Amino acid sequence: MPMAYATGTVNGMPVPIVETSNLIKHPEGGCSLLVGEGTYVLRDDLHLATPPPHPSEAPIVNPNPLATVPSPPTSGVKLSLVIVQPRKTTPQLCNVKTSLSGTSDLRSIRETESEGRQVVDNDNLSSENCVSTPAFGEGSLALATSTGKDGPGPKRRKPKNNIIKSSSSFVSRVITHDTSAKRLAERSPDGVYAFANINRAFQWLDLSSKIKQEPLAKILFTKAHMLCHDVNELTKSTSHLDVVMGSSAGDILWYEPMQQKYARINKNGAINASPVNHVKWVPGSDHLFLAAHADGTLIVYDKEKEDAPFTPETTDANPPKVDGEKKNYTPSPALNILKSVNSRNQKTNPVACWKLSNQRINNFAFSPDSRHLAVVLEDGSLRIIDYLKEQIIDTYMSYYGGMICVCWSPDGKYILTGGQDDLVSIWSLHERKIVARCQGHHSWVSHVAFDPWRCDERNYRFGSVGDDCRLLLWDFSVAMLHRPKALQATARQRTSIVTIPGRHRTETLSSSRLRSDSNRTDNKPMEEKEHVAIIHPVEPRARTAHFPPIMSKVVGEDPLCWLGFLEDCIITSSLEGHIRTWDRPREGVSEGVPPTAASGSASAAGTAEAGRPVSYDSQR
Repeated sequence: MPMAYATGTVNGMPVPIVETSNLIKHPEGGCSLLVGEGTYVLRDDLHLATPPPHPSEAPIVNPNPLATVPSPPTSGVKLSLVIVQPRKTTPQLCNVKTSLSGTSDLRSIRETESEGRQVVDNDNLSSENCVSTPAFGEGSLALATSTGKDGPGPKRRKPKNNIIKSSSSFVSRVITHDTSAKRLAERSPDGVYAFANINRAFQWLDLSSKIKQEPLAKILFTKAHMLCHDVNELTKSTSHLDVVMGSSAGDILWYEPMQQKYARINKNGAINASPVNHVKWVPGSDHLFLAAHADGTLIVYDKEKEDAPFTPETTDANPPKVDGEKKNYTPSPALNILKSVNSRNQKTNPVACWKLSNQRINNFAFSPDSRHLAVVLEDGSLRIIDYLKEQIIDTYMSYYGGMICVCWSPDGKYILTGGQDDLVSIWSLHERKIVARCQGHHSWVSHVAFDPWRCDERNYRFGSVGDDCRLLLWDFSVAMLHRPKALQATARQRTSIVTIPGRHRTETLSSSRLRSDSNRTDNKPMEEKEHVAIIHPVEPRARTAHFPPIMSKVVGEDPLCWLGFLEDCIITSSLEGHIRTWDRPREGVSEGVPPTAASGSASAAGTAEAGRPVSYDSQR
């Protein structure tokens, strides 16, 4: 069997390396997180093994020290968490209905044990549709023509290819645990599964196991790196999971880990050959998922359809070219529909195809009410899309640089973004404007997520991680975002307190732009203006609220790239494969009742009302 080689040489010769195992440590005393509600204690640090290059990727010895060779893109370690059967109560704002008019319907928290569904993926805090929300594509007759054995509706199928015995050149090797069947049979149904990608490896972990460092299965791919993945919350059970993975080669894998079966979609880039940067199941669907490609295209795939060469069904397929160096670039609000979900041709993939830009789509998130889609791009824009109607509603621009991550608040009222401007920005859906910028990171912000166990109707807790190796926690309340106008002048005078070092050059840029018209009022209700796409220029710093985090902590030596909240812990992952878990304070969360934000939030709201910045302990 050929030997794999490291990307380096000794005495001019390649260095052979072998596959290594995951390691776990249980630190004591260090790296605790001090917050108003108590101390989050670091439970363990699980270090995923970085796989060696495939033998076909053995580096060519080159005496030139400046020589570089192309390598597959990587996104660091991302996690997908799933609980097959959650506990009786879920302290979460479920089934939230929010419209652009600002109306919301917060239904009471209900028991979900009988349904066996709980969402723990913080990119989409509620995958259950509202009763009044139509399913995506339900008006398309072409999507509802097939019938299955159980009556009307699409015929369901499972992946047929055995990934362990696969002869595909795409899959290099599959390593399964010797006692995986026994571990699955004996584990608690409310335990946490984790799916993790690290370079060309994809691991299936059981975080509730005593030997969590030993994966239930590990898949090694030949050349492609897995960049993203998602688990279908609608179809999960103790005997079945539907996982989709997006790769740097453009191929998408539909993977069933219980039976170790798989199917390839967009095989060899048949529909789109650019890397898949993000993938999510369409809320409420057991067979449709949305993939964001690096060429600025969003594509809806059906896991049960075959691929076919794709030809755009519209003539206006290419948006205007973007000059990446042009500072005053404003993206087109149009959504170039290369194929509509209502197309009559639905025998093969894709189901729908939308072109947003010629620059990379970094991330997207479905709203909790399953009506809107928030998309962030490398061109620095945040696009709000009514994906049921295939229309762009709003386009917002970053302070500067690309946007990297995005998520929705549990009630669907606010959107968080983070990016290359080192800021976390808070946007209001129904007010159609930015409401706050959060300063605290020293480098790019790679992931943002709300903590649903510390959110209610007026108080919110969220976290962020970045390339500065920091984990930050933030509290904000409605009172902090809506201060009396008389106090706004005071806030403007104090902007020097929260001025970001080295950002003075962008002040001229911001002031040269037109001010946003999001504060203008007229007599038309917001619902009548939803079809009008508005491009919002960058708001000047003096007109936007700023507040710092309640907790900032360097938690490792390599950049952080993912953050998740569970009922009993906080989990982060890093570029080099460190998965860290912090236990919540014992007195933090009472079972079944979503607490208000921490005491620090209440004090923060009070100081914000007084027009003063919130103090915090950097814990450096």
